Amino acid sequence: METATFGAGCFWKVEDVFRQVKGVASTSVGYMGGHFPNPSYLDVLSRVTGHAEVVQLQYDLNVVSYSELLDIFWSIHDPTQLNRQGADRGEQYRSVIFYHSRQQEIIARASKQKLQQSGRFDQEIVTQIKPASEYYLAQESDQQYFEKKRASFKI
Repeated sequence: METATFGAGCFWKVEDVFRQVKGVASTSVGYMGGHFPNPSYLDVLSRVTGHAEVVQLQYDLNVVSYSELLDIFWSIHDPTQLNRQGADRGEQYRSVIFYHSRQQEIIARASKQKLQQSGRFDQEIVTQIKPASEYYLAQESDQQYFEKKRASFKI
């Protein structure tokens, strides 16, 4: 299994999308990229920790490639928005790829460049590409949030 970590706005939606991808074995949501140890949701919300809301995936490289995961990442948010996605504003909602290997970094940078040159976006892509750092798991109620909500509405 390989690990991938992406920030693309509110982690609930991002996780829900990646949970549907064949080859993704598990997902979790949490925080990465900050300077404050073991942050809570309220700490991150206060905008003083520097963390981004992220989804971390374990995936089978024999079933889904990192490039395919990046294609999904680019398609589910607007990478030209600095520190926001839709109504969600703040650095915790920034567009960011945290790479776990030199190979992931190379693939991510090439993917971003290809997308920028494609003309799909009129504005510059502001997505950060950074080395993975300490990952802090969000509280249990945030894990698989949409899945839990859907289950609670079933009769």
